[in-house]
Amino acid sequence: MTGTFHIKENSFWAKLAAKRMKSYKMAMVLGKTVHLYNTDHREFLTNKRWLRHELAHIRQFRQYGWFRFLFLYLVEFIRKGYYMNRFEVEAREAEQDPFLEDQYAFKPNDGQRERGA
Repeated sequence: MTGTFHIKENSFWAKLAAKRMKSYKMAMVLGKTVHLYNTDHREFLTNKRWLRHELAHIRQFRQYGWFRFLFLYLVEFIRKGYYMNRFEVEAREAEQDPFLEDQYAFKPNDGQRERGA
C-alpha cells in the first residue's frame, strides 16, 4: 500500500470547482484529500472509475509535491485546457487500472464511520 486518503464532503473548494466546470457533482483532490460536492463518500467509493481517477491525482500530488504539482497543473491547464491537460489524461487512463485502489486506503473521519464508510 502506498498511502491513505481522506474525503471531505460538502467541500467549499469542490463547490467552487463545480461552478467553474458547470458540473452538478464534483470530486477534486488537494494533497491526499478528495473534496466532494453534491455527493457523499459512499457514492464516490462505489464508483470505481471516479475513485481511480481521483487516486491518480493523489499519486500526482505525492510525486510532485503540493506546490510543484499545482504549478505544473496550472501551466498545463493554461496551455492545453482541462481535457488535454496531461495530468487529466493520466487520470483518465488510471480509471482502467484495477490495481490502483489497492495502493491506497480510505481513512474515514468519525462521521463517515458512523454512517458506514
